[in-house]
Amino acid sequence: MALSRSARSGVLATAAASFLLIAAAPAPTAGAPGIGDPYFPRLGNGGFDARHYDLDIAYTPDTGRLDGRTTLRARATQNLSSFDLDLQQLEVTRVEVDGRRARFTRDGDEITVTPRDALRKGRTFTVSVVYGGVPEALGGPIVFGSSYGWMKTGDGVFVACEPNAASTWFPSSDHPADKATYDIRIKAPKGLTAVSNGRLVSTYDRHGSTYTHWRESRPMATYLATATIGKFDVRTGRTPGGTPIYVAVDPVLKNGSTVDVYAVTAAATDYWSQVFGPYPFEETGAIVDDMPEAGFSLEVQSKPAYSAVRSESTIVHELAHQWFGDSVSVAQWKDIWLNEGFATYAQWLWAEHQGTRSAHDSFRAGYDSRPADSAFWQIKPADPQRDTMFASAVYQRGAMTLQMLRERIGDPAFFRLLPAWTKLHRYGNADTDDFIRLAERASGQQLDDLFDTWLFTAGKPTL
Repeated sequence: MALSRSARSGVLATAAASFLLIAAAPAPTAGAPGIGDPYFPRLGNGGFDARHYDLDIAYTPDTGRLDGRTTLRARATQNLSSFDLDLQQLEVTRVEVDGRRARFTRDGDEITVTPRDALRKGRTFTVSVVYGGVPEALGGPIVFGSSYGWMKTGDGVFVACEPNAASTWFPSSDHPADKATYDIRIKAPKGLTAVSNGRLVSTYDRHGSTYTHWRESRPMATYLATATIGKFDVRTGRTPGGTPIYVAVDPVLKNGSTVDVYAVTAAATDYWSQVFGPYPFEETGAIVDDMPEAGFSLEVQSKPAYSAVRSESTIVHELAHQWFGDSVSVAQWKDIWLNEGFATYAQWLWAEHQGTRSAHDSFRAGYDSRPADSAFWQIKPADPQRDTMFASAVYQRGAMTLQMLRERIGDPAFFRLLPAWTKLHRYGNADTDDFIRLAERASGQQLDDLFDTWLFTAGKPTL
């Protein structure tokens, strides 16, 4: 069929317009090797937004070997010629993008992936990485001098990865600013229990192995993912408020504990749901392992991980993190007081709730016990520096800031502010300036002096 002159003109005009649009599109470029966090410049990755991880891992405790296949679904945020993933220590044997073999190179902890064809901005794609080796825990001054990450135990592994150890066991965009949902499938020797985030989808035995599938359907920061494996006594049910609960306790610890982890977890989950707003995840719980080399517990999303049964106060602290740190996550690691200050203040609120000590008295005990020349007062909670990001001042002075705020604006405004914060940034990220703005809006007061004194200035504040 022949086209008329006007039709031919229209076709030519459309073709010319399409050519101009193509010509105007930015040329594909490499994604940045990090998101630009000043504490960890190469953590996270630029050029894409992680959406969902499928983790499929097999662990052999006898040899310590991990074999895995991670498939990440992501959306390109620029026209990408290549992009990076974070992976420490383990060897990569194959990478595919959208099911097609892709080239990759390695520079330390950075895996640079070059797909066969450039990825257009806005396009959703998948990258699949096959890898293996023996993961090693990280060390150094950051986490109280303790090892952290993938830590071997007598019967398996204890996995607690804050701040930068998720990439010791799976390739990722390893920064809390790039949250995603997860399916985590774990193969382990029969007789061991594998515990992870979210809800248990399935578990079955085959040929001497146990296969377990967990699903976290709410956005999660990489450092909150776990694949803890060992011998556990498991108790499940619902809290009095109706939230599903899963508690796994190493039988070595169970009989010697004076803390009822299940009961405290249920009670604290329900109480914080009243104070901080609705519980943000599908399940609550705990993983309690016999891991004396780890001198800490971690707010693993939906199931805090405890390296031993420590105290009721530790449990309420880690459960408060489900709101402050897990649902509302830091924008950068310098904002860590928004996690630790709030969870510490939750311990003070719990004591107040139990009638044992008021939050004001907890504040005075901490304030009065530290002289003005103590190194404690030289840490600025709003920017504590990388190697001291978990210093006691981040916890205690962060909590003191909240008590000072409460006394300045009054209980009605303060207890409106907490659930407003968790609702406004639910499943997202926020920073200190965001909190200050919301506090001023909730109270109708100008609060720069308070926050400058308690968060941004070295030295012991005068009361």
